[in-house]
Amino acid sequence: MKSSIRTPAVAGRFYPENEDFLRLTINELQPHSTPDRKKIFAAVSPHAGYVYSGGVAAETIAQIKVPETVILLGPNHTGKGAPIALSTATWEMVLGNIPVDQDIAQALLAETDYIKEDELAHRYEHSLEVQIPFLQMQQPNLSIVPLAISHVSFQVLEEIGRAIANVIKKSKKEVLILASSDMTHYEPRSEAEKKDHYVLKKLSNMDPKLLYSFVTDHRISMCGIMPVTVALISSIALGATQTELVRYTDSGAATGDTDQVVGYAGVLIT
Repeated sequence: MKSSIRTPAVAGRFYPENEDFLRLTINELQPHSTPDRKKIFAAVSPHAGYVYSGGVAAETIAQIKVPETVILLGPNHTGKGAPIALSTATWEMVLGNIPVDQDIAQALLAETDYIKEDELAHRYEHSLEVQIPFLQMQQPNLSIVPLAISHVSFQVLEEIGRAIANVIKKSKKEVLILASSDMTHYEPRSEAEKKDHYVLKKLSNMDPKLLYSFVTDHRISMCGIMPVTVALISSIALGATQTELVRYTDSGAATGDTDQVVGYAGVLIT
């Protein structure tokens, strides 16, 4: 196990790099009336710049009773590093450094050979980093287990999902699984909404293979289908029975351009 620091990749671009301004931004993005926070198995949250998807992420995470340990699952946009890459470094963040839960991390490495300790996959990856400030605002004792997941077979995702569920069961800790994903990319709003509606319907069916096959067979440009599939597999193994759509929107709501949008959805798995 190497001891290192992962420095922010997108502070100042995707979200404010000034601590006071970041806190203010998140407070403004959160719903004015916060609902009773729920203990859930997993959630799906988008990862664009806060001006585009921050409202969906804030509203989604505001509904969750965030435990001290969060397993973060995200796509690997850069293609660097191991296919299933686990960071064990301390994450330097604008709101304060965040440690990795080493007990859970080492248990995952022992549970399956598919997960490899690898910092390169995380160095320039934004999909997990942008989730952390929302979690920090709720949970001052936050620790994370960050996994970047490349395009792999359903069988590999199934093993990863089962491994995560097994480790959570053995740990006796309260652990949240947070999958980071945007939805359809760069299509007209009407097309993106239609495709994303079908994907969210498949997600609500609680059938990971059906979800994975639908997105891959129809070449839907949902960047986080791998982490979302893993989160669904793990959640079902832990006892989840349903999903709840918190909010859906797209980038056109911020830019006014509806010819080429990116879809954003917040989903709870309970």
